[in-house]
Amino acid sequence: MARTSKQSKSVSSKIVSLYVGLDYHESTIRVCVMDDQGDVLVNKNTSNNVWKVRELIGSCDGLVSAVAIEACCGAANFASELIEATEWTVRMAHPSAVNRLKGVEDKTDARDAWHLANLLRVGYLPEVWIADEVTRQLRRLVRFRQGLADQKKDIKLRIGALLREERIENTSKSNTWTKPWMAWLKTAKLGEHSRWVLDREIERLEQVEKEIAAVQQRMELATKDDSVVAKLMEQPGIGIITAVVMRAVIGRFDRFHTGKQLACYCGVTPCNASSGKRQADAGLIESGNDILRPMLIQLAKRLPRQDARWREFHENMRVRKGANVTSAAIANRWLRRLYHEMVTAPQTAS
Repeated sequence: MARTSKQSKSVSSKIVSLYVGLDYHESTIRVCVMDDQGDVLVNKNTSNNVWKVRELIGSCDGLVSAVAIEACCGAANFASELIEATEWTVRMAHPSAVNRLKGVEDKTDARDAWHLANLLRVGYLPEVWIADEVTRQLRRLVRFRQGLADQKKDIKLRIGALLREERIENTSKSNTWTKPWMAWLKTAKLGEHSRWVLDREIERLEQVEKEIAAVQQRMELATKDDSVVAKLMEQPGIGIITAVVMRAVIGRFDRFHTGKQLACYCGVTPCNASSGKRQADAGLIESGNDILRPMLIQLAKRLPRQDARWREFHENMRVRKGANVTSAAIANRWLRRLYHEMVTAPQTAS
């Protein structure tokens, strides 16, 4: 028994903690494996394949403590596959935060992978949430719809520019982009080629609008059993599009510790520019999703018209602040209040 105990102690003393950094690329992955003393055991390329990466890491003697991979296109899917195949702890790194921590201009795959492994080893890795498959799929729908919305905006701008060039005045006595105005637009007198161009633009606009409607139906179908979306749509001023965008971008509300963290993540937190006795604000922080933040600001403009509480807040703040600052403040406080309601709701989707 004494000999067996000594043998087990000898074996356990040889167990080394391994920290792995993965520099992800479309066809290859740079793998850096580092021990708890900072010594590099391996730093080489392998094919973009979960089993090849697992085999290379497994060639090093030791126990994998954690794996770090920088967030980029395809990295989340790879991380999910790696977790499923190995049950290792995989952490997603924030790209810009990691870049600021490097402190050197030299950039190579070997150095990037080493830096991820080292940040993981010393506990300084800036992490982002690895979204689940349902959330990633919703994000693709949201990005696709936003692309269509951008196309629709561009078409409308081109149509407006064409009418100004031709000096065409609105004689329909209807607001622009309404059905009567569109009917007038199809019969308005223009030059021969301008008329042909305008007809093509109108066709594109109608097609894009059909595509947007199809995406919205897809969103409704994809989230019909989603408890988070259902809870969000109970809030005044929130429709299916805003609810799905929030669900896709935020994912789980309970992954944030406070409502302030949620507001900061969504980019509706004021940026402090104070120094010494000088106290000043510098607008909103430069973060947040480019799709969600404008939606939240638009929501903040609607809330005073639909809710007495926010109407009173809006009136009081407008006495000393501008309209845009007031809208940002409403969005910030609304999100922080919403957080406390959502963390008690189920955070699952079917």
